[in-house]
Amino acid sequence: MSTTTTNPVVIKGKPIADALLADCEKRVRRIIEKTGVTPCLATVLVGSDPASEKYVDRKGKLCVKHGMKSIKIHMADTSTTEEVVAKVTELANDKSVHGILVQHPMPKQIDERAVFEAIGGAKDVDGVTFHSFGTMTYALPGFGSATPEGIMRMMKAYDIDVKGKHAVVIGRSVILGKPMAMLLLASHATVTICHSRTVDLPSITRMADIVVAAVGIADFVKADWLKEGVIVIDAGFNPSPKGNVGDVDYDDCAPKCSMITPVPGGVGPMTLAVLIDQTSIGAARQLGVSELE
Repeated sequence: MSTTTTNPVVIKGKPIADALLADCEKRVRRIIEKTGVTPCLATVLVGSDPASEKYVDRKGKLCVKHGMKSIKIHMADTSTTEEVVAKVTELANDKSVHGILVQHPMPKQIDERAVFEAIGGAKDVDGVTFHSFGTMTYALPGFGSATPEGIMRMMKAYDIDVKGKHAVVIGRSVILGKPMAMLLLASHATVTICHSRTVDLPSITRMADIVVAAVGIADFVKADWLKEGVIVIDAGFNPSPKGNVGDVDYDDCAPKCSMITPVPGGVGPMTLAVLIDQTSIGAARQLGVSELE
């Protein structure tokens, strides 16, 4: 346990997400006024995982709450890759659909990458395609992966300047760890990517000014892994006997930090808000409406 007694700034995602969604709602109204078209997000769920079903329902309700349409496609857990790709391709070609989200993980027989690539860059509002990863890497217009993009917006709202800072990202998934590293690098941070198999991981995290935990292991990061005054962003969400927890042992680590995100209530609200916001941006681009008016 840490013996340092400090009171870190707790970075709360919901107020920032609410402000983002308020701006999104204004964009949606402008699109409807100028074109008569209501922006639409299509969600594709394969199988019957209760957690995924609940998450997809939340996304749909949030769309409707902020003036958009939501189409939910629910496919059997026996679906083949070819069947799911065909459905996603159909949505990609549907001009009334402006954003596509494919809920993952999918059943084991599905080639997730083939399904993701069927979305196409223009409607990839979750930032999961090769195209989106490329635009993040080259700092070009496109869509950020929802959680990393949400983290960047959250840090900006809290005036966290990453320029020149050493950021350690723990995790290397293609939808979280890797794009997180690219977005930080594009903002002039010095980035080290680690993972659960990194040798002597604590010695690396102790050098970090910013730690982003995205490894998917409950309470993985401990206080003695951190230097005094570090900023910790916890992108994990793991069921545990004590409830849902992040990848960071919050009670242990918080006294060592200058700023830290809680779980729940930190990164999570930003992921959903970015998804909805990017759907409205996608609609604006496809319909020829300025995003900045």
